[in-house]
Amino acid sequence: MPVNDTLDAFVSHGHFELAPTSTGPLEGLTFALKDLFHVAGVPTAAGSPAWLASHGVPAENAPVVDMLLGAGARLVGKTHTDEMAWSLNGENHHYGTPINPAAPERIPGGSSSGSAAATAGGLVDFAIGSDTGGSVRLPASYCGLFGLRPTHGRIPIAGAVPLAPSYDTVGWFARDAQTFEKIGAVLLGDPVVPPAPRLLLARDLFEAAGPKVTAALAPALARMTALYGPAEAVDVAHGALPHWRNVFRILQSADAWAAHADWVRAAQPDFGPGVKERFAAAATLDPAEVAEARALRAQVRARIDALLGEDGILLLPTAPGIAPLRGTPLADLEAFRARAIELLCLSGHAGTPQISLPLATLEGCPLGLSAMAPRGKDEMLLALAVAVARAR
Repeated sequence: MPVNDTLDAFVSHGHFELAPTSTGPLEGLTFALKDLFHVAGVPTAAGSPAWLASHGVPAENAPVVDMLLGAGARLVGKTHTDEMAWSLNGENHHYGTPINPAAPERIPGGSSSGSAAATAGGLVDFAIGSDTGGSVRLPASYCGLFGLRPTHGRIPIAGAVPLAPSYDTVGWFARDAQTFEKIGAVLLGDPVVPPAPRLLLARDLFEAAGPKVTAALAPALARMTALYGPAEAVDVAHGALPHWRNVFRILQSADAWAAHADWVRAAQPDFGPGVKERFAAAATLDPAEVAEARALRAQVRARIDALLGEDGILLLPTAPGIAPLRGTPLADLEAFRARAIELLCLSGHAGTPQISLPLATLEGCPLGLSAMAPRGKDEMLLALAVAVARAR
């Protein structure tokens, strides 16, 4: 039966079902798919009427779809995304804003807004999103979900409309840790036996998030240390967070322009606020600035690698606060987005996995605690999620 979409989570062309192609560990579970990923015979809009109008209907499923159907899950439709996935708010100028079930007066977060809303509201058991600059982790924090950005490249993202390929990843949402772990076992491929974690506390990132967020996350941190022992306090960026955010802005923009310049010139899409300005800026990037940013990204990657080693788990706030109110002025949203990217860009630069755990609230709204593991050690984060959930 079609999903009763009480949350405006599903796109208008996304009401369909695909039965499992085999039995497996996800048998009996339903999932939704961000309308960035292709399904054979179903249009992909990528949050853009211009993209929808200028592209044909896909003939093949994205690999992630076939992986989940083959594991016994049932696909029940496609969900809203921010335009071209280039936002963190979930407010699509053309298609509207899904309802955040955990805080209906607030935004759900983007760009995987519909997937987060559908999962948080119980319309599906889990949902697939994508995470370039935080588009799974931030909605997970806003909506009270488990959400993972995996190691870059570990899950195939073929069959999806790109935003910034050197950052783009497939991610997913679930309401409980056990379901979340089952999905990971299917998507991550050959399992890696996780080592016992060595906890690190990102002191400067908590300072950047502010005292209210730090206080709200304190009980969750206490639960972590009760399980795994004391966390070593470290300074990750040594004052360079705004600089690292700018490196992300430049390289994400360079990637997006390389992926879409020809289409933008030909289709002349009527982008919504925020997205329009970002594409315009991307078209004027200085190649020398891009080259310098790539060199700096390599330095950030080396810094994160040195901190994490083979067994480190870095604890940090997912976001600098709870979800902003619906209808917040664009300038205020952009200022909050900049602060959020300072926290979210690290794993993108380093290619490391990061999970947002629904372990706290602030002013009655969800707030996520994040954990980052070394590249390829995604299973450390799945094991941590299950252990912390059981310890409640």
